[in-house]
Amino acid sequence: MRIVFAGTPPVAVPTLDALVDAGHEIVAVVTRPDAPVGRRRRLTPSAVAARAAELGLPIVHATALGADETARIATLAPELGVIVAYGGLVREPLLSTPAHGWINLHFSLLPRWRGAAPVQRALMAGERTTGVSVFTLEEGLDTGPLHLQREVPIGDGETADELLERLGVDGADDVRAAVDAIAAGTASPSPQLGEPTTAAKLTTADGHIDWRGPADVVHARIRGVTSEPGASSALGDGRLKILRAGRPDDDLARLAPSALGPGEVVWAGKRVLVGTGDRPLELLEVQPPGKRPMRAADWLRGVADGRAVLS
Repeated sequence: MRIVFAGTPPVAVPTLDALVDAGHEIVAVVTRPDAPVGRRRRLTPSAVAARAAELGLPIVHATALGADETARIATLAPELGVIVAYGGLVREPLLSTPAHGWINLHFSLLPRWRGAAPVQRALMAGERTTGVSVFTLEEGLDTGPLHLQREVPIGDGETADELLERLGVDGADDVRAAVDAIAAGTASPSPQLGEPTTAAKLTTADGHIDWRGPADVVHARIRGVTSEPGASSALGDGRLKILRAGRPDDDLARLAPSALGPGEVVWAGKRVLVGTGDRPLELLEVQPPGKRPMRAADWLRGVADGRAVLS
């Protein structure tokens, strides 16, 4: 098929590769413009743009898909649009420009977690399973009928970054199967069933850790906001970034001081523990203000009295 592909971050690259490997003609790759990255704010192409350049595919850089982009895509006469985490909305008349419309790879079991951050919100909610859904794009937010849907277990301690990477690889095969069915004329999408929930885009405030909550809830939030927007807590006049914490373990409660309060950080042998509302968590990797990421043990060795309080 003649396909226009829209995507931006690394999670979209496996689908682009799968479509190329399947022999489809990618008439254009739509992605966000180069963005400043790192301390030097150097303009850097998106992961999808970089891969498209390697493959020799035509690239359309766009922050929004308006009239100009629609006209440009229309001249290419695509038969199908495929979108994976592009970062912008596809509206009419672009929705109807490809002969077979658009399909979207979404990282949840729709209608659960419709919206911008389905993986992050699922982890923050403490869920043990998620999934991938391939659906027909409509004007509504992730409301279209389903071509394929598959449940995927969430690994113990898996962060949002790790889970997204895995789902991006898994979902690429599902998109390829859906495209093959559309090309063969055998596709038969079905309506979404169940109670919808919304996965709102995360903000910096979502990354603030309230240590007064139960350890399971705190750990789930840390995993869900890693690496964006990132977990952090106030430490003196700055903020300590929490890059990784061990999953709740009943054995830690026996190692920790009995009076360990929420947010208190102490040594327990060679391990660094932080108190929560019920039982301690182990801090594994942190980033102090103005410094590089480091092991929590190396950070705490440099703290006076070997104790700290996060809030």
